[in-house]
Amino acid sequence: MTELTFKGKEFVYNHHLAVPFRPLEMHPEKGIGKPSLDGNLVIHGDNLDALKALLPFYAGKVDCVFIDPPYNTGNEGWSYNDNVNAPMIREWLEANPIGIEDGLRHDKWCAMMWPRLRLLHELLTDTGSFWATIDQIEAHRFKQILDEIFGGENFIGVISWEKTYTPKSNSRVISADTDFIICYAKQKAHFEADGWNLVPKDEEQLSRYSNSDGDPRGPWRTFPLDVRTEDAEKREKYRYEVVLPSGRKVKPAAGRHWSLPQEVFKAEREAGRIYFGKNGDALPTVKAYLADGRDKVIARTWWPYRLVGGNQDAKKQILQILGDDCDFITPKPTELIRRVIDIATHPQSIVLDSFSGSGSTAHAVLEANKIDGGNRRFILVEMEDYADEVTAERVRRVISGYPLKGTQKTELLRERLTWTKLRNAEKLTDAVEAIENLHGHEYDRIKKEVKDGELVVTGEKAATGRAEGLGGTFTYCTLGAPVELDKILSGKTLPPYAALGAALFHMATNRPLDPAMIGETEWYLGEGGSEHLWLIYQPDLDWLKSPEAALTLSRAKKFAAAKPGARHLVFAPARFVSQKMLQEQNISVEFVPLPFALYRIERS
Repeated sequence: MTELTFKGKEFVYNHHLAVPFRPLEMHPEKGIGKPSLDGNLVIHGDNLDALKALLPFYAGKVDCVFIDPPYNTGNEGWSYNDNVNAPMIREWLEANPIGIEDGLRHDKWCAMMWPRLRLLHELLTDTGSFWATIDQIEAHRFKQILDEIFGGENFIGVISWEKTYTPKSNSRVISADTDFIICYAKQKAHFEADGWNLVPKDEEQLSRYSNSDGDPRGPWRTFPLDVRTEDAEKREKYRYEVVLPSGRKVKPAAGRHWSLPQEVFKAEREAGRIYFGKNGDALPTVKAYLADGRDKVIARTWWPYRLVGGNQDAKKQILQILGDDCDFITPKPTELIRRVIDIATHPQSIVLDSFSGSGSTAHAVLEANKIDGGNRRFILVEMEDYADEVTAERVRRVISGYPLKGTQKTELLRERLTWTKLRNAEKLTDAVEAIENLHGHEYDRIKKEVKDGELVVTGEKAATGRAEGLGGTFTYCTLGAPVELDKILSGKTLPPYAALGAALFHMATNRPLDPAMIGETEWYLGEGGSEHLWLIYQPDLDWLKSPEAALTLSRAKKFAAAKPGARHLVFAPARFVSQKMLQEQNISVEFVPLPFALYRIERS
């Protein structure tokens, strides 16, 4: 396999392993419903840190990753902020934000994406899938990175999404009307047998079905009955003569034969499933009925604007939800992400978006649940300051309902201004005047402007009414200080019980911790395969240095009796019982000293 080389790759190759664990800190006042780390989440913080913080709870549990990373156009103003321990990369921190003149901007983009993709891969379940939007600037490098991380054998395809329905007037060569959606499976073999969910046929596909003969089975379309094959026996056996309703006798053309045995053909003909054309004189074709489950098809790699919306639709939607003051530039349409969800998830799926922007992914998940009664969960990560005022606020309003805000805009005319059209300006002004006369009463005003070499006429009116809420809950989180085990007994870092427990559990078992299993008052973390894990801890320095924080013989007996017949690992700052005594009394409990837990864990 061809390997992509970029500056800094050797430094970021395993950087995701060096990222410190930071606990998720819940802010109940900013969410909706009871705070919980195993429900819907909106996380404000750097997505590299956030993904690492999610590992103890969600490693191998995410069903669908959808991301919309920076396209690296040179005009986005994104910054490289990763704390990689290498002089060259530390120099990059002084050259932010990254602009179009930065000669290393493609290297920096690859270095930024690499560790995040490594963590996203770890978070996916074996039956999960990865979807990412990108444009032509980084698409080729992006795919090479994904081939290395996911494996080229797990590549599914590249979808072309028609993001706009009008050519860009500032384009001088080719108007970039499409973006790409690159798709990979965690393990493609899981989909070979059953595939993914089918999608509804669009209007164009449905229009191919009709019922011109009043067939009681409903709308149908036809497929040819004569086929070509290399099977000599079929060529001979299936080349029987057919008498058409018109009386004409026909056989398949040379080298072809009917696709049905003669007795099956007769039965299908009697059942009215064979069509001979309007006048009964055409070669027979077989009917395929819409009612026979043909209302859905396998998704294709061309997603037109009319099916999944475009950038303009997404912009209109967010303005309606948050008002005209929202200046978020590049939201993704909800319909686009809904299509991904419809294809790649089931009603209990977890969907993760670590470049969540305006929160379209949460909106799409909530819509999908509303439609089919599902219980999909979303996890959004956004590092920018608008995480609360835009990302989370959109989720709040979509859940609870919101007054329609802003201005509804309908495009009534768009004309590219050429010299010929300017010479006949009277025709243009007449066209605009006709629009004003015809539609003026429908809008508060008719706006006319020349923008990027085009005349655009738009009808505008204030939005009124209220959008019904979709229901649901979510928890708003930020990232706490890094958990450094060697500093716990010095009091320099005292994470909450659940946060420290999740990190230790994941380190010991390489499995995610179910928050519902934690029994803090009993010091119980959960079961990790063949062993049970316990943590004697309180985020209180004086308590940690007291005898109360030690593993004693009585505690060891209690732990072993609670879950008999299994191995027990106990994390604690100290112990008042030797391992030898535990073994002599056949108590299957092993002590792991808390400050050095990271280094002392041995997996059986």
